[in-house]
Amino acid sequence: MFAMGDAFRNAGLIASPLITLLLGVICVYSQHMLLSGARELQRRTRSPVLPTFAETMELSFKTGPPKLHGFAKTVRLWINVFLCVTQMGFCSVYFVFISDNLKMVMDYYNAELDIHIHMTIILLPIMLSCWIRDLKYLVPLSLFANVAMTVGIAVTLYYISQELPAPSTREYIAPWTKIPLFFGTAIYSFEGIGLVLPLQNEMKQPEQFTRRFGVLNIGMTIVTCLLVIMGFLGYLKYGDNVQGSLTLNLPQQDILAQAVQLTICLGILFSYALQMYVPIEILWPHVLKRWGPFKYSSLTDIIFRSSLVLITFILAEAIPHLSLFISLVGAVSSTALALFFPAIMDLAIHWESGLGHLKWLLWKDSFIICIGIIGFLTGTYASIEAIVQRL
Repeated sequence: MFAMGDAFRNAGLIASPLITLLLGVICVYSQHMLLSGARELQRRTRSPVLPTFAETMELSFKTGPPKLHGFAKTVRLWINVFLCVTQMGFCSVYFVFISDNLKMVMDYYNAELDIHIHMTIILLPIMLSCWIRDLKYLVPLSLFANVAMTVGIAVTLYYISQELPAPSTREYIAPWTKIPLFFGTAIYSFEGIGLVLPLQNEMKQPEQFTRRFGVLNIGMTIVTCLLVIMGFLGYLKYGDNVQGSLTLNLPQQDILAQAVQLTICLGILFSYALQMYVPIEILWPHVLKRWGPFKYSSLTDIIFRSSLVLITFILAEAIPHLSLFISLVGAVSSTALALFFPAIMDLAIHWESGLGHLKWLLWKDSFIICIGIIGFLTGTYASIEAIVQRL
């Protein structure tokens, strides 16, 4: 959300809201496709529980056209790979986000340190938080993080809505060569498809999740509105000077702005362990199956968790440019998870059950797949090119 100001700079005041709304509709529709596909596959397999995202993709290939049967385990592997890449990409962005904001505050008080040193300083508390194994012990950290982020968003909205220039001073439609960078950041902001199945499973009334005015549609509508408002006001306020995070544009000498930056830093730091929980849950069973059982299981678990944290730390050290890192993660993995795979799953499930009478399904899913492929290729190329130029 804080990166949307920079995203709007890459598309313009008019093009950005329209593309954001289009991507929002497509992402929500893809989430509904995944949920309905999971329910259909649960019915076909008579399973007592809904399958996970990776299991849904695998089952759609197993029960779909015969030519896809041999790729069932491969597609499950790819889903898990992209989930891990996405979550660890989030975690790497967290390193850059925290260190950027921390450096800005510290520099004001003449405690100037290199950005890489700030990353090294926050490495220890982040690593310690990831040693917490039980999810219930992360709840207090998550609660604090949510409160901190809510306060940060509210105060940031206050700052960026003051003394706005005329819209005519900004680009309405940016050059098309910059659109891929916008796409990567926008899809990164929307991507949360890996959470919809677990979230629905944990609800007391799961049927409330997918109704027309249910949790998913209402929640994503609020998210989309916030993304558009933050992006529009952020770019209108700061123009080409907008940073990779709007918090970096807040007045450096203002105590309230500094407090907001530090509060959000703490909120992001306490969110890190929750984001890392997903790749740990995916990878640790494979480690146990391949090399376990271990004599010192707890110690091995800590070493494994620490290694994953170090990987995200090294990535952040290698690419310490927040906006470009976000765009790259969004283009590479978020696009595949949010657009490409759900459409492929939908085609696989319905191919043998009357697709000939539902040609619109083929056109619709092909359209989503094409957007995913174009966004993946152009966004990845533009992000890597911009990172190379910056370095």
